[in-house]
Amino acid sequence: MLVALFAGCTQAGNSSRLGQATSGTGTLRIAIQQDVKNLNPLLNSNTTDGMIAFLMFEPLLHADEKGNPVPMLAADVPTTTNGGISKDGLTVTYHLRKNVKWSDGVPVTSKDVKWSWQAMMNQNNNVISRHGYDYVKSVDTPGDYTVIVHLKQRFAPFINTFFADSDQPTPVAPAHILAKYPNINQIPFNNDPSVSDGPFKFVRWVHGDHMEFAANNEFFMGKPGLKSIYIRIVPDENTSMNLLRTHDIDWMFQASINNYPTAKTIPGVKLAWVDINGYEDVQLNVQRPYLQDLRVRRAIAYSIDKQRIVNTLTFGQQTIATEDQPPFMWSYNPHVQPLYPPNIQQARTLLQQAGWSPGANGIMTKNGQPLTLVLVSNNSNVTRRKNAVELQQMLRQSGIDVEVKYYPGDVLFAPVGEGGILQGGKFDLSLAGWYSGVDPDDASQFTCANVAPAGYNYPRYCNQDMEAAQKVALDNYDRPTRKKAYFQIQDLLARDVPEIFFYYLRTMQPISENFKGFAPNPVTESWNAWQWSI
Repeated sequence: MLVALFAGCTQAGNSSRLGQATSGTGTLRIAIQQDVKNLNPLLNSNTTDGMIAFLMFEPLLHADEKGNPVPMLAADVPTTTNGGISKDGLTVTYHLRKNVKWSDGVPVTSKDVKWSWQAMMNQNNNVISRHGYDYVKSVDTPGDYTVIVHLKQRFAPFINTFFADSDQPTPVAPAHILAKYPNINQIPFNNDPSVSDGPFKFVRWVHGDHMEFAANNEFFMGKPGLKSIYIRIVPDENTSMNLLRTHDIDWMFQASINNYPTAKTIPGVKLAWVDINGYEDVQLNVQRPYLQDLRVRRAIAYSIDKQRIVNTLTFGQQTIATEDQPPFMWSYNPHVQPLYPPNIQQARTLLQQAGWSPGANGIMTKNGQPLTLVLVSNNSNVTRRKNAVELQQMLRQSGIDVEVKYYPGDVLFAPVGEGGILQGGKFDLSLAGWYSGVDPDDASQFTCANVAPAGYNYPRYCNQDMEAAQKVALDNYDRPTRKKAYFQIQDLLARDVPEIFFYYLRTMQPISENFKGFAPNPVTESWNAWQWSI
């Protein structure tokens, strides 16, 4: 069943329900598909990074399992009603809790928040996305527990973006440890974050093998219910499934849905399904010569049979996507057009109109060059590997040759300074997925200012109609105005085809029946890790 509508940025959270977990002595064992580049919370680049970061570090605000904002380092959620958001929408005030300390005993204060924002904006740091943080003009700290943020312009998603659960969920980092560095890209802390403020403390990282974390019994929300967490790095999903079957792990993190038929039959394992503001898709790098032509991008869209993908790869467990906003979001446009139903003849006609003609082997050619596109994806995800083969077959029917290249996730999603494939634009097509935040804000993917490597706009799509619609969506705090803008944004995505959305995501999380307190929010699974027990 679909979850309730996500809260707007002015909705207050209720922290009273976030009580202390029952203390236990168990160790939770998790399998992840890929190792991470580092453990610095300000350098997160994917959902695995985020899950691990929130074991150790806290944001100002999290979201609960329904997507409603709840205070963490902040004592309350700023709203127009409580005066936290000024009437003109340009000033946001946070009051911090006074009982939070870093694990070395130093209090968490407004200085940490201000420095963390400065670090996010430091161009010398390999931060993947600064979307939302770049709307901030200045940060005042009139006291140790008061943070006053002044915005350059109105930004409706701010509350759910600024050190909160946006599509770049980011915790606050310890200024007294990190502020001395001119940049934080290659520092000892990244491999050994010995100071943290979350429910768990770092113990050990054996690169490529495992990580260990111990409970922080001084955690400000209460003593964690787990004694420790042991994370195994298992790139092969078949191996992870065997570990589940033998009960050598308690949670297979973000298992691809290819495992559904097996996972649902394992005794002692249950499937936790989480509806999220996300999707599985293929991104088209519109800066590449062949893909600059809209007719070619539309031909690709007509070549893809989404229903076949859903049936064969998700066992009917996912819902076909039109554009990026899922049906349970208030921003979903049910009337978006066109939908590009599978039509090979239409695809071939568009390619011929673009100057391509069938070659001897059936592949379209122009000026003696075949229409060959490079498709990239991560090698650890079985479903994507199968999807890549499906796409290869579908596009070949239209005369498009596809060369598939697989990369480890920590290479595919890495910052451009670390050789990242997507950030560096080293692809034509990218088969991937996307987790958005609790707000429908999608500007980090589709605006000119966020074209990679400056952000998550991997398709490198920059269009003035989109810029205008995004401005309306971000400048206005009232939902009807924003809703109209997001309807237009979805129409523009359908018109311009920078991405082709296959299906909306509800993540499958196979967990042990003994794992209690697991209540993922629509962005991250570990927001309430102190309440876990086993």
